[in-house]
Amino acid sequence: LLSLGLLFILYTMFVWWRDVLRESTLEGHHTKVVQLGLRYGFILFIVSEVMFFFAFFWAFSHSSLAPAVEIGGIWPPKGIGVLDPWEIPFLNTLILLSSGAAVTWAHHAILAGKQKRAVYALVATVLLALVFTGFQGMEYYQAPFTISDSIYGSTFFLATGFHGFHVIIGTLFLIICGIRQYFGHLTKEHHVGFEAAAWYW
Repeated sequence: LLSLGLLFILYTMFVWWRDVLRESTLEGHHTKVVQLGLRYGFILFIVSEVMFFFAFFWAFSHSSLAPAVEIGGIWPPKGIGVLDPWEIPFLNTLILLSSGAAVTWAHHAILAGKQKRAVYALVATVLLALVFTGFQGMEYYQAPFTISDSIYGSTFFLATGFHGFHVIIGTLFLIICGIRQYFGHLTKEHHVGFEAAAWYW
């Protein structure tokens, strides 16, 4: 029954997105007012994600600034080996910043009407995202602690895990935009889907 429900949800998502793409590219129903509504809706979604991630950062900050007696009153808790922030975390930060520059390059290419450049920039962004995801997996594998190792492990794996999930969803979003750009669906006037993907990124 669960599998049937999941299949039904995936089918509904596919049909809904197919109809939205058809309405915007083939039928031209996405007027300026509709585009503005889509932008506002996506901005509200991003604000909700910011609050979601803020909760994890708050949990980590609160626990580190006022360590509880249960974890020995010190941070990081006794027995926890921490990751060196100048190794994989720093490299992943540089990769994400570079991918942000690449997606901005794609946006400028779309606005300039340079379809091939936009596709190249989106391919670069997706490749950087895949490298980031690979390094994130490697970091998880090498971490000297687990999710069950006190509040430190819990907040680390929850925050970075949901961020990794965010990156995977964003990567899929950008792959779809790259395919749409390749087929010429995104123009200077109609590229709200790409803008949403770039904002999400």
